[in-house]
Amino acid sequence: MGKIISIANQKGGVGKTTTAFNLGACLAAEGKKVLLVDADPQANATSGIGLNPEDTDYSIYECLVDGVPAEKAIRKTCVEGLEAIGSRIDLVGAEVELMRKPERERILSTLIHPLKDRYDFIIIDCSPSLGLITVNALTASDSVLIPVQAEYFALEGISQLLNTIRIIKNRLSPKLEIEGFLLTMYDARLRLANQIFEELRGHFGNMVFSTVIPRNIKLSESPSHGLPVSIYDPESRGAIAYGQLSKELISRNRPKKPAAIKDGN
Repeated sequence: MGKIISIANQKGGVGKTTTAFNLGACLAAEGKKVLLVDADPQANATSGIGLNPEDTDYSIYECLVDGVPAEKAIRKTCVEGLEAIGSRIDLVGAEVELMRKPERERILSTLIHPLKDRYDFIIIDCSPSLGLITVNALTASDSVLIPVQAEYFALEGISQLLNTIRIIKNRLSPKLEIEGFLLTMYDARLRLANQIFEELRGHFGNMVFSTVIPRNIKLSESPSHGLPVSIYDPESRGAIAYGQLSKELISRNRPKKPAAIKDGN
């Protein structure tokens, strides 16, 4: 059975979408079957993997609001092994429409849980808010990956996000865990970037991924070509970093071998 991971941080510009589709592509390159769910009205994850947000009958909006089965919205991407449920600007109005629905926090969970057996990983790209759609994403997820920008206000708002995760875990989804904190836009030459990494490590220990995502122009260029960076420029530092992150994530989720029972004699 697959694992559902939301990529969330209510602070914008921290690399959520970049991480969502590039990590998804790299997991697919490792032989994993991956579904990317774009739960952001900006639909940047959708266009970032070469899909036109308007060129489809069904998006995540129709699934959430009209009850269209998620399977009908799945589209193939330019990456073998990576499929997607796209988004579009209509999603902006979904929160108001969802407010009238029963069990409104669990609608996405009901939609995508039947797909878990088909995929190794389901990656949900969340919008930069803690609104009802993000609550839906977190309630549907097994874990949440939190990108943190290597800049001055990096830790600003993390306590609010952690509090939201705690509330969802207590009230809606007891299984929800933190997958890890991922440092993005990292420049090793800057003392501040290294301080933030050390501060994250100090606060959260091994919950911080060893992999860091560097500032890299290829990561900025690749979405305009509708390609993940691993295809656009596989030798770039950004592509290499996301490849390392995918391996680290797979390693973290490998079933642990039971400890050997020692002979007491």
